[in-house]
Amino acid sequence: MKPTNSTLSNAGTTIFETMSALARAHDAVNLGQGFPDDVGPAALRQLGADFLVNGHNQYPPMMGLPALRQAVAQHAQRFYGLTVDWQQEVLVTSGATEALMDCFLGLLEVGDEVVLLEPAYDTYAPAITRLGAVPKAVRLTPPQWELPRAELAAAFSPRTKLLVLNSPMNPAGKVFTRNELEFIAELLLQHDAYAVCDEVYEHLIFAGQVHVPLMTLPGMRDRCVRIGSAGKTFSMTGWKVGYITAAPHLLRPITKAHQFVTFTTPPNLQHAIAAGLVLDDAYFASLGTTLAASRDRLAAGLRGLGLPLLTGNGTYFLVADVAAWMLPNEDDVAFCARLVIEAGVVTIPLSAFYGGDAPRSLVRFCFCKRDATIDAALQRLTAWRGKAQ
Repeated sequence: MKPTNSTLSNAGTTIFETMSALARAHDAVNLGQGFPDDVGPAALRQLGADFLVNGHNQYPPMMGLPALRQAVAQHAQRFYGLTVDWQQEVLVTSGATEALMDCFLGLLEVGDEVVLLEPAYDTYAPAITRLGAVPKAVRLTPPQWELPRAELAAAFSPRTKLLVLNSPMNPAGKVFTRNELEFIAELLLQHDAYAVCDEVYEHLIFAGQVHVPLMTLPGMRDRCVRIGSAGKTFSMTGWKVGYITAAPHLLRPITKAHQFVTFTTPPNLQHAIAAGLVLDDAYFASLGTTLAASRDRLAAGLRGLGLPLLTGNGTYFLVADVAAWMLPNEDDVAFCARLVIEAGVVTIPLSAFYGGDAPRSLVRFCFCKRDATIDAALQRLTAWRGKAQ
């Protein structure tokens, strides 16, 4: 029989689904996949339910309900001082992953080069490669995740079409500084390139950090595509509502891709998220405060067990070096699988976020969980370590 597509056939099942399936099979505490224990704001869930029962449940406008697109524009003005034309510069998508795919479909040609910063979300490289473009990875340096400026500059060429910037960054938890962003902006201007900015964790920051969208820097307004996620901002990842903000000349081809991928997003969910984006400042401030407490709780427990932790000031994730817990010749994938079976705790191997050779003793823990979940995981790890010693 004729072969199927080689890029996707060889990709395998995403590590997140693999580890979550292991969690279910072994009744493990899941600190792997990034979904909160929280059920999301009750008022928004009620709005979504009411609209589903009483509202108009046919196709909404392809670009999204006007109310949500207006709310996205208002949100950009409110938090970042961006003036956005909601009619020409905002698109609603069925999640941020669809938004990424729309951007790649709409902006890339075969042979274009795309600069990625590793460790990188595992969707980027396969999608770019499938489209015939060429990902060029530049690795940030642990444990502080410094931006390697010389290596980044060397990765740009006349074929560079765009850079993918994820800040706050999954899995490292890095929040890029204004100085780092200014360096990136200079490279984009120098090479006439664009940036797809994956900012789904924009409000999930702590330790005094400030999220600065690259789009707000001089010369970047017409070169950046900004992606947001209602799932992350409102702790309802299953709703899969994303939104893209970009200048009209960029958004038009992205919208053409969207019309052939999903076309629309459920209207009841859009209706509810429109209300969510105009919640008061206290709600958005509480996101970082709550997550910081959860991160500190998990970090204290892991340090108590002797694990070195890497710097991270945003997202849902904390990276630990588990070299002291590994068997001889064991890699991070095998370790994480063994941890599920022996300790009943799910984590994610960091090598899943790299192409080619990768660090083999780093593991990602997810802390967007209730205290009871974090405590249960720490208790299991403590008991498991006690048996091993």
